[in-house]
Amino acid sequence: MIDIPENWQQFAPNGFWLQVDIAQQQLFVMRKAEPELCFDISTALNGSGEQEGSGCTPRGWHQIRAKVGHDCPENAVFVGRRWTGECYDQALADQHPKRDWILGRILWLSGLEPGKNRLGSVDTMRRYIYFHGTPDSEPMGEARSHGCIRMRMQEIVLLFTSVPAYTPVYIR
Repeated sequence: MIDIPENWQQFAPNGFWLQVDIAQQQLFVMRKAEPELCFDISTALNGSGEQEGSGCTPRGWHQIRAKVGHDCPENAVFVGRRWTGECYDQALADQHPKRDWILGRILWLSGLEPGKNRLGSVDTMRRYIYFHGTPDSEPMGEARSHGCIRMRMQEIVLLFTSVPAYTPVYIR
């Protein structure tokens, strides 16, 4: 069961938007009030929250402000939103066992609600909150990230190619 926010038309007037359900650990690609696709995801181990430095996944209305990695390989490794030139594989994982992998593509979020997830100490974009790929060895459906929304590499590439910049995103 998907709980649709009453104000979705205000933020998604063309009817196309994404909804992240933290409790279900799922991402829904929405057309009006109907889901078209569903992906298992992994949000923050620390739960939901907007405060800078909290390691939480921010709630409310956002938009995809930037897309990073268009011309990169599917398993590209990113640090600071830049491709390192590395491609993820088990040998690289073995060399860096403690690394928090950001792989494949990045959809960088920006809050749309001043005082809640935009500006000041609650600014989602300044907190560097993204949708991004993670190794297939990482579990989905469990809160394990540092605030971002993790996805399987193939699924983040599919989402990246399917949604334009400025697509609205509701995180609940």
